[in-house]
Amino acid sequence: MGNIRITKQFNFETGHALFGYDGKCRNVHGHSYKLSVTVIGKPITDTTHVKLGMVIDFGDLKKIVKEEIVDQFDHATVFNKNTPHVELAQELTDRGHNVILANYQPTSENMVLDFADRIKARLPKNISLHSLKLQETDTSFAEWYASDN
Repeated sequence: MGNIRITKQFNFETGHALFGYDGKCRNVHGHSYKLSVTVIGKPITDTTHVKLGMVIDFGDLKKIVKEEIVDQFDHATVFNKNTPHVELAQELTDRGHNVILANYQPTSENMVLDFADRIKARLPKNISLHSLKLQETDTSFAEWYASDN
């Protein structure tokens, strides 16, 4: 049986600021992100298996992405921990806000790289991450493809 790709989409709200950037995004602001996760594998052919015909149960994929990405990033503010934003991050944390200090500038490009690593680490051995699409606005998105990496 051939490989099949399946995709699940997720939505979450995240704030960020790009330290040192020369445009408006240097200010703290947020986005309604849309994340499309596509995995590839062979459907289960064992007629005694409860997930016969599935590459991966959409619920299992949802659990992975929810735990690794959505639950952590939804309604959080992301800052590069190697910038002076760390002081603002501490102030927000002290006031009870959900803050993520990342090892990178929190652009869509870097976030999608981070998300790919997190998801790949949790997928079953017979399933591969094919691609991710992180949509920041209606007209702007970053994509990650396994074939490019």
